[in-house]
Amino acid sequence: MRTLARTSHLTGLFMTLTATLAICTPAYQQGLPPSSPFLAHQGLAHGVATGDVTSHSALVWFRTAGPAKVQVQWLPQDGSSLPASSEPVLTEQGRDFTGTIRLRGLAPATQYRYEVSAQTLNPVNRTVLSGWFATPSAEDVSQPVTFVWSGDLGGQGRCRDSGDGYPILDRILAIKPAFALLLGDTIYGDEVCPSPPNAPGSDFVAKTLEQFRAKHRYQREAPALQRLLAAVPVYAIWDDHEVRNNFSGPHDPLMPIGRQALLEYWPIGTPPDDPYRLYRQVRRGADVELFILDTRQYRSSNAEPDGPSKTMLGSAQRDWLLAGLARSTATWKLIATSVPLSNPKGGKTLVPGNDSWTRGADGTGFQTELRTIVQTILDQKIRNVVWLAGDVHYSQVNEYDPNGDGIPDFHEFICGPLSARPNRPIPPDPAFRPTTFYSEGGFSNFGLVTMEGTSLRLKIMDGTGVAHFERTFSGQ
Repeated sequence: MRTLARTSHLTGLFMTLTATLAICTPAYQQGLPPSSPFLAHQGLAHGVATGDVTSHSALVWFRTAGPAKVQVQWLPQDGSSLPASSEPVLTEQGRDFTGTIRLRGLAPATQYRYEVSAQTLNPVNRTVLSGWFATPSAEDVSQPVTFVWSGDLGGQGRCRDSGDGYPILDRILAIKPAFALLLGDTIYGDEVCPSPPNAPGSDFVAKTLEQFRAKHRYQREAPALQRLLAAVPVYAIWDDHEVRNNFSGPHDPLMPIGRQALLEYWPIGTPPDDPYRLYRQVRRGADVELFILDTRQYRSSNAEPDGPSKTMLGSAQRDWLLAGLARSTATWKLIATSVPLSNPKGGKTLVPGNDSWTRGADGTGFQTELRTIVQTILDQKIRNVVWLAGDVHYSQVNEYDPNGDGIPDFHEFICGPLSARPNRPIPPDPAFRPTTFYSEGGFSNFGLVTMEGTSLRLKIMDGTGVAHFERTFSGQ
């Protein structure tokens, strides 16, 4: 554990930030071997993270070892303005000693350093961890954006190792993306992680709030994940394994406690008047608007036959998405959906029915609702729509021409898993006239996107940093 005395002068604060940033600097930037242990502090042993970053605000996440007073201080990395401080908050057992603090009044297109200080009361002790993030440009400014997305971390016995935890995360960190989009299955609450060969601590199925919290703590003890979250802002959403395989929110009794643990352990900015709302949109400059869907909380039972009354999103979220797409002025509209559009994902005996958007052979699925969304894209002539998906544990790149006029109307990019059992890819359902450019399974992977104006460069990267697929798409 490293303790730092409270600093009352601005110069001292800047020196403290610089010193603590060096502690959190990734091994590859320090010139140390990638396997060097992350120097976590006892009082903030699960690291720090930023999330839901906008051009003017950011959320900072932390967890203390017990009750503590926590404050965040931040300043532009170039020293262009004086440091700012948040109001202190007290961590409590009722939230498993986790917390988030929103940083406000940030400048667009600016790199920030931040310092999280936690002070225990008995005995009195102060612990500090730091990290950094960059705000996006204002929505009328075009700026290149590079980001990654994936999901499925620690499933089917492929949990964290006893060293860095998940080495693939250091591959992502080395790219230095502007942000990472995490499409769920950030834990596998419904699966056992045997030890050995995995690090001990997750060899149980979560059925209580404390067990779901323990699953999240297990993941945050991975040094590679701590390094990534300290340096790369995230936009996180859940999928099924944050509760259990293929769950439908209103119909699963474990959903409320799985959701509570998710909100405790990820920096997700829910509205004060709707504290469980997970879907949201983020504008990143003139060229990118990201619509993050919650495909779990409001869905009809998977076993229900597909039809006009069946929904994955619920009416409020669906209306929000359609209105947002129609009025968006961004060059590219990215829709983050945890489950894919056209790839059937069959259920099991305990949770029957197709789990993805497409209609399964048994007549279940959510294709009717998807047709409503697709028809709006066509009717409103909404251009440059890309769906980002995961969940099925293979990679696939599809282009869709649902009206058959020979002009593509939207694309779908699927990737993952980060660390779970890879699956064999299957062809997409023909309902929306897909053209498949790439389809591959059998390896851990993430998607890498670089966007600049009307150009979108896609790469599917494996855990060693090798690109298996690369293509540039031109917007309209």
